[in-house]
Amino acid sequence: MVRRKPVVRVQQVATLRLDAIFRYTRGRWGQPQAERYLKGLFKAAEGLLSHATPSRPIPAAFGIADGYFFRYQHHFVYCRTLANGDVGIVTVLHEKMHQIARFHDDFAAPR
Repeated sequence: MVRRKPVVRVQQVATLRLDAIFRYTRGRWGQPQAERYLKGLFKAAEGLLSHATPSRPIPAAFGIADGYFFRYQHHFVYCRTLANGDVGIVTVLHEKMHQIARFHDDFAAPR
């Protein structure tokens, strides 16, 4: 039996956050910059699969035992390993957002 390689999957709430990041960036700096930013973010997320992108466990204060995060420019990308071994992007929060409050809302949302 051939094992499939894990992939990065975007969870429902993260999709909304990424859409907002794209719209904001496009409105402020234009379509090409918005596309570059999100492509770079996804490339960094894919780097989790090969350990090319360093990540850290989510701090205990957040109350989530199985998650980890990495920083991409001005955003924190929160992930968890899914049951099938894929990396699930749970949410993406700007560095200036109140991380704990937003984080709990997003981790509690349906996947």
